[in-house]
Amino acid sequence: MKAYKDMSRDELLTLKSALQEEYKVLESKGLSLNMARGKPGASQLALAMPMLDVINSCSDMNTVLGNDTRNYGDLDGIGECRKLMADMMEVAKDNVIVCGNSSLNIMYDTVSRSMTLGVNGSTPWCKLEKVKFLCPVPGYDRHFAITELFGIEMINIPLNDDGPDMDLVEKYVNNDPAVKGIWCVPKYANPTGISYSDEVVERFAHLKPAAEDFRIFWDNAYCIHHLYDDVQDKILNILDECEKAGNPDMVYIFASTSKISFPGSGVSAIATSLKNIEYIKKQMTVQTIGHDKINQLRHVRFFKDINGLLAHMKQHGDILRPKFEAVLDIFEKELKGLEIGEWIKPRGGYFISFNALPGCAKAIVAKCKSLGVVLTGAGATYPYHNDPLDSNIRIAPSFPTPEEMELAAKVFVLCVKLVSIDKMLG
Repeated sequence: MKAYKDMSRDELLTLKSALQEEYKVLESKGLSLNMARGKPGASQLALAMPMLDVINSCSDMNTVLGNDTRNYGDLDGIGECRKLMADMMEVAKDNVIVCGNSSLNIMYDTVSRSMTLGVNGSTPWCKLEKVKFLCPVPGYDRHFAITELFGIEMINIPLNDDGPDMDLVEKYVNNDPAVKGIWCVPKYANPTGISYSDEVVERFAHLKPAAEDFRIFWDNAYCIHHLYDDVQDKILNILDECEKAGNPDMVYIFASTSKISFPGSGVSAIATSLKNIEYIKKQMTVQTIGHDKINQLRHVRFFKDINGLLAHMKQHGDILRPKFEAVLDIFEKELKGLEIGEWIKPRGGYFISFNALPGCAKAIVAKCKSLGVVLTGAGATYPYHNDPLDSNIRIAPSFPTPEEMELAAKVFVLCVKLVSIDKMLG
């Protein structure tokens, strides 16, 4: 196909006229499709429904150690659930605390605790003149919402194909004591789908922070969320690498079963050094008597072990793969060679990231909405909802059916074409 930039003005106007006719046809259909958030579809949720039957009023409610999950105790989670989550996160059980249903909640608590109580005895961040966080972009909007809520200054760090720009990360972390943390989604990143290379993970582990209370917030949300059986990304274990580099306390790892079992009723966990674990538990004893141990027991009895988790996620991958491929096939067929957008084919995770021509993202999202296709708001993948290029758009294929995704993708590429032509025509 001929690139739009190589077309004459008359060719662009002729093409625009034909595309506007397609637009009118789609407008008449009254579509209502939502690709705004990475929600599991109904068929994915159905996979975990038998979990609701593994415990009932006649069940033995004791853990393998004999602790009664109906009662108080096991502040850091029942042992068998800590083991399950530890295996998923590729760490030792002693380095894990199992919490409630949401890893986002743990991340919020971790930032909040750092603000009000400090990190392992350091000055509480709220008493400092300035606190900064590094934010690889495009990134996860809910991460940025947490730091924005607490008034933490956010600094954009470009996200490359192998991870964040580590030259910039090292420059900020190693020289500015106001830099207290960095948000990371290291595997099948939200929204780009890339995974961090071994070199990037190793450079993270060997940081020399100017601030003793600097922490890496390692949100490994998609650690076992593969789309393919034969091609799967693997990343180095950041906790092991930090230990080897002499920085054992520098990282917090977060994960959950939100997109494995039920988003509203899963289990979440934080993994970190034993020193960090003890400091967190001291505050947890004041905050809570313990999280939902019956739900933890339910998850263990349903999945049994890491092999059960992986087998379950293979079924998720089988459901998600056709939806992703429906979008990517349309992109390849309709946009390849036009030079009006770029995208990456992810091997896992929940999103496809699309970079339109600069200055076009908001207009594309608005035009899609006018045809009944709702996307994540343009700019959401950047701190303060400010994409300086107005280019990045996050697409979430998980919730609609494959047929709906194919139709939504057609709407999307049509809007990309129309907005790009308007951009070029000035």
